[in-house]
Amino acid sequence: MVQVAGWAVRLDPERGPGVVESALLAEYQRILAAVQQAAALVSTRQIGELLDLDTGVRGKLEPLRGKLTKLAGRGWLHKRPDGKFTARP
Repeated sequence: MVQVAGWAVRLDPERGPGVVESALLAEYQRILAAVQQAAALVSTRQIGELLDLDTGVRGKLEPLRGKLTKLAGRGWLHKRPDGKFTARP
């Protein structure tokens, strides 16, 4: 945790040597585990189903898509141009 303008903010780490999954927030660990469990290319909707989210409501999937994209941006997942995700080896 760091302080930004008086607020405690957690910085999610970039994936790199010596950085383990347990450094991520529990919610991100759960998402990462679901993608790894799928062992194939998965869409946001498929991950939502694995996480028991109400996938019929688009508003429930958009925050998940943002978290998946964040994990991809930090090197934990790979996001393909078609919007599907896969675990990095």
